[in-house]
Amino acid sequence: MPSAAERTRTLVQSTCSAVLIIPGADEAGPDELMPEARTVGTDGAVFLLFPAGAPPVRAATHAQDDELPVVLELTDVAPVAVPHRIRGRAWVSGWLTCAPGVAEPGYMMLRLEVGEVYLDDLWGDATVGPEDFAEAVPDPLTAYETELLQHLAAVHDDHVQGLSGLLGQRTDVRRVVPLALDRFGLRVRCRDAAGCSFDARFDFPEPVGDIHGLRRAMHALFEAAGPAD
Repeated sequence: MPSAAERTRTLVQSTCSAVLIIPGADEAGPDELMPEARTVGTDGAVFLLFPAGAPPVRAATHAQDDELPVVLELTDVAPVAVPHRIRGRAWVSGWLTCAPGVAEPGYMMLRLEVGEVYLDDLWGDATVGPEDFAEAVPDPLTAYETELLQHLAAVHDDHVQGLSGLLGQRTDVRRVVPLALDRFGLRVRCRDAAGCSFDARFDFPEPVGDIHGLRRAMHALFEAAGPAD
């Protein structure tokens, strides 16, 4: 399974929504606190791109040499329609400073030095330290996950429904929806005859490193489930 540090790096470097929580910036609108881009530096710091006049830039500029404590809150929502669509949240706490000269005119790059990360996702909750966060790498499929899950739901729904045959004694499954995908396997959300939801995960025989490996792993998984209806 992916480590908590890897899952956090994947969230930070994915396209999931993010908002910067800054003390004293209560009057700022949510849109003003959402970075337009984000990335992670080689030292593990998180770089956030904002318009030059955005409240986070003003706060970081005003703080100057003082430490400005902030929290970057990330929310991961399933890209397909499922009950309870929020797949996870992460809170990256640390100190914010300006990184002048990095962004194009009209923008400012802000540097978030990571102090601690708290993660609560489909795997459970965990705390991640800055060293582990810096050393982790995002899942190689994260850039394709949204498109792949939507493709599975729209084009290969018959094969996805066939995965219920791999659930052993759970014969009351009425609906299966792809929920999450990573290099280790596929997670689905199922609905039973009573309308209750539960998750099932299908691990690949070995982690996949690219789309070609994923294609082979998914083909083997669907074959194991038997022919589609």
